[in-house]
Amino acid sequence: MQLAALQHRCTVPFAYPVGDGHLRVILKAADGDLAAAECIFGDRYAWPPSEDAPLPLARLGGDGVHEYWGATLPAPQRRVRYRFRLEGRDGTVVWLAESGLHDAPPDGGFFQYAYIHRADRFRQPDWLREAVFYQIFPDRFCNGDPANDPPGTGPWGERPTPRYLAGGDLAGIRARLDYLADLGVGCIYTTPVFRSPSNHKYDTADYYQVDPAFGTNEELVGLVAAAHERGIRFLLDAVFNHSGALWPPFQDVLARGADSPYRDWFYDLRSFPVDPEACNYETFANHVPTMPKLDTGNRDVAAYLLEVAEHWPREAGVDGWRLDVANEVDHRFWRAFRDRVKGVNPEAFILGEVWHDALDWLGGDQFDSVMDYPWRDATLAWLTGRIDARDYDRWLTRLRFRYTAEAARGLVRLLSTHDTPRVRTVVGSRERAAQAAVLLLTCEGVPMIFYGDEVGLEGGDDPDCRRCYPWNDEEPRDLGLLSLYRRLGRIRRALPWLNDGAWQTVLAEGDLLAYLRLPTPLHAPERPAGEEGLLVVLNGGTDSVELALPPGDWVDLLAGEMQTGRLEGAGQRAAAKAGRREDGGKSGQNTGRAARHAAEQLSDHVALQAPGRAPGTVTLRLPPLGLAVLAPAWMEEVVKG
Repeated sequence: MQLAALQHRCTVPFAYPVGDGHLRVILKAADGDLAAAECIFGDRYAWPPSEDAPLPLARLGGDGVHEYWGATLPAPQRRVRYRFRLEGRDGTVVWLAESGLHDAPPDGGFFQYAYIHRADRFRQPDWLREAVFYQIFPDRFCNGDPANDPPGTGPWGERPTPRYLAGGDLAGIRARLDYLADLGVGCIYTTPVFRSPSNHKYDTADYYQVDPAFGTNEELVGLVAAAHERGIRFLLDAVFNHSGALWPPFQDVLARGADSPYRDWFYDLRSFPVDPEACNYETFANHVPTMPKLDTGNRDVAAYLLEVAEHWPREAGVDGWRLDVANEVDHRFWRAFRDRVKGVNPEAFILGEVWHDALDWLGGDQFDSVMDYPWRDATLAWLTGRIDARDYDRWLTRLRFRYTAEAARGLVRLLSTHDTPRVRTVVGSRERAAQAAVLLLTCEGVPMIFYGDEVGLEGGDDPDCRRCYPWNDEEPRDLGLLSLYRRLGRIRRALPWLNDGAWQTVLAEGDLLAYLRLPTPLHAPERPAGEEGLLVVLNGGTDSVELALPPGDWVDLLAGEMQTGRLEGAGQRAAAKAGRREDGGKSGQNTGRAARHAAEQLSDHVALQAPGRAPGTVTLRLPPLGLAVLAPAWMEEVVKG
């Protein structure tokens, strides 16, 4: 046993409360090292410790380097002591406690979770569980009121440049709310809407006024209310890391230099006079003179921004904030921000922009979530063939245990944003874009669609990724992909447990990926045997494949959409042929040894979910780059509503 690989601490993400009376514990070991593990636990105040109860740990997955074992401990007194007994495949037996590794049961030095406080528990907003987010770059989504187009507005649909203005506005978003509702959207997030000289509005000139090119404050209030009438929530973008150069406090510093009462509102003014040409002050990124960095550690700056944070939820009814450059603002400010925003609306959602490991912000005292770019990196790596299905599954496993279960269910998964190339351009084909959509909308956490991805809108690096939505009939739109997104949106809305239900990998081999999504969360104290859920199967290869399934009344919830599989066998209702590409009767002819082995593996693993079913009487045929979302027949009626 590789003792140096054993990892556990009595803190997140290795130990955390689940509800009011359970503690989740996670142990890391070298992949393939442990044969068995158990946690011996009891009340911290009970004596003697020899009477503590054992609970087996389950192996939850491996990432090729580590494997993850876990259990959910009953804690009716809300306080726990525990240690682990570990058996290696080499026959070694060790005990792990806070005091270290032991050859025999330790007499003390246990891990101790002092008390499960309700006030410390991380609880996501209830509405998040069934939400699909939709990100909008307002200038490029829809022009609903040409009368407010600023001078220099170009024709709709021009290839974007850094200074291109298209005329999109709040009226345009409001005009398309029914479209978004039909897509299954439960929350809109817009990039900044406040007064600014740019098309992107990340250089704020007035935090209390909607930019005239987008409309008025009253129109924002009306838009939020109209969204709420359709069951759609609304997030604004908070740009608090920096202001714009036209913001009055910075203009005062430019005019009065060292005598300005606002000189300490900005980070590192190196000399006076302050000179945008020389950029002798700290800015966002590298020398961006139009975005001077704010010092949120300054009491007056914090007070001003916290009032902004309260103002819009209170006055416009917005449902939370997306936080720009959130990892470059001090933690003390974000803790105060959370208290102020949740004080106005306890169900508000706080979403940080952090492109890397965000554990420092997801302890329950700052953000509810972050934009999960690492998930995007992993998903696009598989879809573009840079890694195979096994490495993709390992990457997802590693990400799955980065945070607590409550934080993980709030992670906002994405394929594209206004800062990245679009998914359709990155993956290179509509079939792979369809697979990306399936992965996004059947994943754990919260899916977010970047406007236009649902119709195959293309775009490279910023600003090309910020193209106009192609509303006009003469502009190219992939209506087949749109239909797929709509079907997936209905599935997501009908099955809210996709947010926090268990993910169980069934098959990850070569180009083939299959996984079960099950209603009961992985961290639940008890998980029912024979639980039914969704079986998602993706063929990332250029050969058709056949996979054997257990018998039963399976249906493909995507039947009739792009590149769906075909079900054949006793008791089966074949998937509809309309809307999918036929494989010319060659299905299975090019299936190699790996695919045949995968078929056996798939049948065996799925059969485990329904004991007593004999595998092999139902065949799923997947075309090249095919996909299927399979479910028991009764679930089809649930999705239809």
